[in-house]
Amino acid sequence: MRILFVAYRGNMRCGGQGIYLWYLARELARLGHEVTVLAGPPYPDPMPFAKTVQHLPNQQFWAGWFSRDRAALLPTGAPLRVFEPLHFYELASSRLGFLPEPCAFSLRAFRTVADWLRRGRRFDVAHDVQCLGWGTLGLHRLGLPVVTTIHHPLSVDRRASFVRDESFRDAIGTMTFYPIGMQSFVARRLERVLTSSRASATEIERDFGVRAEQLRMVANGVDTDLYTPDPSVARDPNEILCVGRASDPNKGLHTLVEALAQLPAPIHLTLVDDDHPDNEARKRARALGCADRLSLVGRIPNEELVSLYRRAALVVVPSRYEGFGLPAAEAMACATPVVATRAGALPEVIGTGGGGVLVDRENPEALAKGIARLLEQPEARARLGERGRRGVTETYAWPKVASATAEVYSEAVAERRGGPASTNTSANPGSRPATASST
Repeated sequence: MRILFVAYRGNMRCGGQGIYLWYLARELARLGHEVTVLAGPPYPDPMPFAKTVQHLPNQQFWAGWFSRDRAALLPTGAPLRVFEPLHFYELASSRLGFLPEPCAFSLRAFRTVADWLRRGRRFDVAHDVQCLGWGTLGLHRLGLPVVTTIHHPLSVDRRASFVRDESFRDAIGTMTFYPIGMQSFVARRLERVLTSSRASATEIERDFGVRAEQLRMVANGVDTDLYTPDPSVARDPNEILCVGRASDPNKGLHTLVEALAQLPAPIHLTLVDDDHPDNEARKRARALGCADRLSLVGRIPNEELVSLYRRAALVVVPSRYEGFGLPAAEAMACATPVVATRAGALPEVIGTGGGGVLVDRENPEALAKGIARLLEQPEARARLGERGRRGVTETYAWPKVASATAEVYSEAVAERRGGPASTNTSANPGSRPATASST
């Protein structure tokens, strides 16, 4: 098939959607499909496997509002271009506290694709990566079957933002920032909505009003060739590792730091997060007297992250909510056992991979006990590691995920052409997270 990806943020270091885009596009190309990518900043890493990678720039005015950096709300370079419709929309919306990025990107993508179609280019299916802007409906109107991926609905982020808000003004900002109305309206009108867990499917049905028959659960993938165990790397029996942003309440870093304060002194935490003095985890650790046992390593390349997974005695995922839980799957792929909370999709991922234990969420005492108990049992950690590696390879390897995704594309194409959409697929609604091997 000729597959068009549209992704408003393309870089792997900007979040899970960038990782998803790069690896899924690569595996689909390896399966023989023709891949074209339209992406916004920060742009993807080089994608030599794609036929075309087109960058769609924006001024990122929204980031200035979000970080309260008013200087960043001023246009840079060719200042008169700010009066072009989409630039002006982004500037005005940002100053009013809205997130204009998905809408503006989708309209730029629609304009680009319409021009390509006029020039004779053709696509069999479009895959929207959690943008769901008004322009996505434009692609649909151009005759393209459109599939979208929603790792979790923005309503989840909005609820987490309310937890972080400290004033009524902050709460009003949260209400206006997230384009939930637009995204839910668009999602309900597309052929298929992909998501990676039953927990996310439930949220999408409830908060976005998407029908169950539109949903297909196709698991997120893990690069099981990169994330591998290495017996030659000695594990530090006192090191626990966490990958997450302290600025995101959903990641539950405050719970982990409180648990760290309850653990004995030899145990130390390595946190993959921005390394700056005002990091919320660092500030909390100072207040609890355990800052000397917390190390922040910043955002690091994948190869360095693999080394950290291999070295750690265990990985902790203390989230309040996860639509999937990629660090848990990556850790298990490296044969590193996981202590995770019973939150969102984590019970599904840990249950499928089989390489970890679960504790109650937002409970520092339970988390500390779970960590301590596993650290005291090296043989149990080794067994969990072996089981986790095997489970992730069987279920979450990218080639299997890409094959299952291609099945959903075929469904969407058949339905758009008016033929019967196949229901004999590994990605049916209500099924376990699908892979090609589960058919």
